[in-house]
Amino acid sequence: MSEPLAGWTKGGEAITYQACTSCGHVQYFHRAFCAACGESGPRELRASGKGRVYATSLVCRAATPETRAHVPYNILLVDCAEGFRMMAHGENDLAIGDSVVASFRPFAGKLVPFFAKKK
Repeated sequence: MSEPLAGWTKGGEAITYQACTSCGHVQYFHRAFCAACGESGPRELRASGKGRVYATSLVCRAATPETRAHVPYNILLVDCAEGFRMMAHGENDLAIGDSVVASFRPFAGKLVPFFAKKK
């Protein structure tokens, strides 16, 4: 078994996902098995960071004291090029259907994926 990739949830500057070696299903939430067919040991891969905005919500009231400095901030659902959907932060002017690309920015003390319009 190969060493796991250091995705953003583990402090790296990468979005990682899994692909089943048996049925090809892709999944963003990491598991020891494929959520579609149950096969164990899906491959861990690094995403390109490209995608399209599926939904957007501009947050104008801080949920916690740590997020107060970031208001207003945009929370997105992004359909990633590899076939999974993820939640992330993004530019405040993004709209449904926009093509986007990820970078990483600090938010409330953590480095998080941040999507901007693809140029």
